Amino acid sequence: MQLDLNLLTVLDALLEEGSVMGAAERLHLSSPAVSRTLGRLRAVTGDDILVRTGHTMVPTPYAVAIREDVHRLVRRAREVLLPVRELNLGELDRVFTIQCHDAPAASVVPVLADRIREQAPGVRLRVLAEHSADTDDLRHGRVDLEIGGGRPHLPEFRSAVLGHDTLVVAMRRGHPAAGGLDLREFAAHPHVLVSRRGRLTAPIDEVLAADGLRRRVIASVATLATALQLVVRSDALVSCTAVLSRPLIDAFGLITRPLPTGSPAAEICCTWHQRYDSDPAHTWLRDQVQAAFEEITA
Repeated sequence: MQLDLNLLTVLDALLEEGSVMGAAERLHLSSPAVSRTLGRLRAVTGDDILVRTGHTMVPTPYAVAIREDVHRLVRRAREVLLPVRELNLGELDRVFTIQCHDAPAASVVPVLADRIREQAPGVRLRVLAEHSADTDDLRHGRVDLEIGGGRPHLPEFRSAVLGHDTLVVAMRRGHPAAGGLDLREFAAHPHVLVSRRGRLTAPIDEVLAADGLRRRVIASVATLATALQLVVRSDALVSCTAVLSRPLIDAFGLITRPLPTGSPAAEICCTWHQRYDSDPAHTWLRDQVQAAFEEITA
């Protein structure tokens, strides 16, 4: 038998008000409509629910026994269908998983963690490194937010531009090109590439090729930290973002010089699955990531 769950709402009102008229006023229905629903409830349950005693109606023993359960069910249904969108950060208990390259992990995440600790002490962060290949982690909810360059191509994903970061060339102190370098000198030095896929070329190689130049890539590594470690020990150069990479560049005691190609600033985005569009806590997290990025780029 298929049940009409609207019966629960009327049953709850009848048990709370103790009369057809009172339930009708509470539900903004006519008394005949509530009376008909009471008849249906009696047919479904096999119980009278309310019986007349003089000029009033009293609940049956069955009605008394189920009153709290009915009220709880109706209240829970309202919570499900009419969720509260106000966010209580003081009581928020949640784990957010962010996936990003080690440059934003070293620059954005510490500021983000400070903001979260001040506003929502019950929130914990999990920061995962980028995979060498694309995964379904974002789609299946194993990752809440990705931070990096590039925007998603599939409509199920959402993205927001956090801002832009200029590209620079990192090198050791005392490097022959520390005084500055042009395109030809840039190509003359060995290079280390940062590529999660292990690629040995980058868009800058097309710029070099247009001028009849070609650089020598001595290594392709997955993280900026590894690349900078190689640079510390050689005359190799690493092209990287200026602001997001700054904590790692400073940690290795390196210096930077402008990229001699005039490349446009890199676009930094955060990406999430559309299931989180209306989630207040996730919206708050995205706002904190944006604020953290703006703080370090100010």
